[in-house]
Amino acid sequence: MDVQYELSGDLFVWDAAKAEKNWHKHGVRFEEAVTIFSDPLFVLMDASRNQDARDAAIGFDSFGRLLYVVHIEVCESFIRIISARRAEPEEESRYAD
Repeated sequence: MDVQYELSGDLFVWDAAKAEKNWHKHGVRFEEAVTIFSDPLFVLMDASRNQDARDAAIGFDSFGRLLYVVHIEVCESFIRIISARRAEPEEESRYAD
């Protein structure tokens, strides 16, 4: 079942079961992860795998954690969140550049 979540006029969508698994695995809730899109310095990068077009955003969430969020932008209508976790050292460096 999909969850729809609006933040600052942007619509985010994700699978509820996937979000729960992400919370248990990475300790990051998707409701928290989407706040990185409010970080004025967030960085976008390609995260495509197996010919699936995906983007990743690196930015600070509302709790001050630097996160790596994989997502797909769907026809400029909404952003589908796929996964979210704390940024790894290499990703931290990309944010700092």
